Amino acid sequence: MALKNLTKWVGRVNLSKILKVKPPPDYPPEDGCYLRGNDFSPVAVVILLHTRYEAIPDFLQNLAKVAVEAGAALAGFLQTENIGIEKIVCNVVANPNIRYIVLCGVESAGHWPGDAFECFVKNGVDEKRFIIGSKAPTPYLYNISLETIERFRKQITLISLLSDEDRKMRIDPEMVKKAVQACYQEQPTKFLNYIVYDPGAYPEPPICMKITWRVTKPWAVYPEEEAEKMKRIKEAALIKAKEEELTKKRFEESKAFMELLFPKGKKKEEK
Repeated sequence: MALKNLTKWVGRVNLSKILKVKPPPDYPPEDGCYLRGNDFSPVAVVILLHTRYEAIPDFLQNLAKVAVEAGAALAGFLQTENIGIEKIVCNVVANPNIRYIVLCGVESAGHWPGDAFECFVKNGVDEKRFIIGSKAPTPYLYNISLETIERFRKQITLISLLSDEDRKMRIDPEMVKKAVQACYQEQPTKFLNYIVYDPGAYPEPPICMKITWRVTKPWAVYPEEEAEKMKRIKEAALIKAKEEELTKKRFEESKAFMELLFPKGKKKEEK
């Protein structure tokens, strides 16, 4: 969509000659564990979470606080490789001003949400909604449209702090602060191996929608081959259970027959 047509769908705000748009009233559409900051900021921060939401460590909570204080639009936690990513996608495409995602925090060796998120941005999904290249166990995005998925990938650039060479960088509040500040500079600015600046709002209307919840347990949904395999396993288990039940029934019948032939106490009575 041409920039001149943007006024047809939302108000414009010109900040230092960088086009900004006012997010829709329902922004952010998805709830979650995040802080809301400057709606006109070009950057959001995703913090990987390796614990339960009710047990978030102070050092990770501090990352969210630092990110918002530094100027981020949103700063929140990602725990799962499926619904968690879907919620982030919905909240980001609802605000065209967000053009960067800073990824930090502690990877979960169970869900691998960081790996899934990086692969999602880089590769997208296949025809089965599987995040291409991810090693996460269930990286399926069933509850958002393909249009929304592609829009997200076009709208944002990923800045990953998940360095294997310097693992402290993943949870360093100063690095998060520098990443956020670099993203809203007017002139191209070097940050790590990235050249970043605020390009202004993405030149298409916001997509303000919630996830459909069509699939509430993506980890329980299997591809066709896996589904067929699981079907055969279940059928075999049912057959086995029936055989065991039949064997048990025959044993009980035999036992009852023997008791008829040799009633208890018969030998005592004969004596």
